[in-house]
Amino acid sequence: MPSTPTVTGRFAPSPSGPLHAGSLIAAVGSYLSARSQGGCWRLRLEDVDEGRVRAGAADAILRQLEAMALDWDGPVLTQSPRKAIYQEALTALQTKGMVYPCACTRQEIRGIGERYPGVCRQGLASGRQTRSWRLRVPDTLPLWEDRFHGWQDTPAPQGDPVLLRADEYFAYILACVVDDGEQGISEVIRGGDLLTLTGVQRYLQSALELPYPQYGHLPLLCNADGRKLSKSLDSPTWAGEPSQAWEETLRLLGWMTPAGLHGAPAVEWRDWALSRMAGGQLLYRITSLATTAEQR
Repeated sequence: MPSTPTVTGRFAPSPSGPLHAGSLIAAVGSYLSARSQGGCWRLRLEDVDEGRVRAGAADAILRQLEAMALDWDGPVLTQSPRKAIYQEALTALQTKGMVYPCACTRQEIRGIGERYPGVCRQGLASGRQTRSWRLRVPDTLPLWEDRFHGWQDTPAPQGDPVLLRADEYFAYILACVVDDGEQGISEVIRGGDLLTLTGVQRYLQSALELPYPQYGHLPLLCNADGRKLSKSLDSPTWAGEPSQAWEETLRLLGWMTPAGLHGAPAVEWRDWALSRMAGGQLLYRITSLATTAEQR
């Protein structure tokens, strides 16, 4: 019988648009890490926020990954049909008293500040109705070790996070944790913008009795104004050649790339990078967590 892979990584884009250069860093980085260890690489389309989904984006993402020779294992997991599973997780947290109803509107929260101070933690004020459900996060969270950045102390960046929104969409943090657990994800290699969220995700994993993946956060690609590239901000879609995408992405990860591979097919870039990883190449050589798109 074939041995079971000891490492399972994943790439989990949102189908709110095709991949941009910043997305490719996470795709390539997570792929190389998992495959170089003889592991699986799963693909998940995080469309739980259906209001942000764009027609044709999911298919475009699959075609982009295929063009980059990034092959995935098993079926693609799509979040939107899994609402009942996320509701089961929320119900389990409600039973444990680890979540609470919140009546605050977005306008009220904006008036308070960036960090939600737990207005509804002790119960709803008279006459107020439940709009959302929040995770009750302790003031301090256990330290955890990032693969590239060492030990981290990451308190909840916005206070107690919402798990079920007022529009009845489940929040990313809950869906992501549940899906990582179900897919058996053992390592998460992703963008640096999610570094501060990881401590809360680990707390939620503990609350749901799910295992902790190993986390590693890659450089964050920003535009000339210092804002991260993201589909929500209409960042430009990657439209270059796969060879160019491989070359630029590896350079952003701190690699020296060979001139002889310039213009080579994507599969040659992929196999060369995997051979370098097998030879002890560090996936990400830290220079700066924020890298501007003008440096590409």
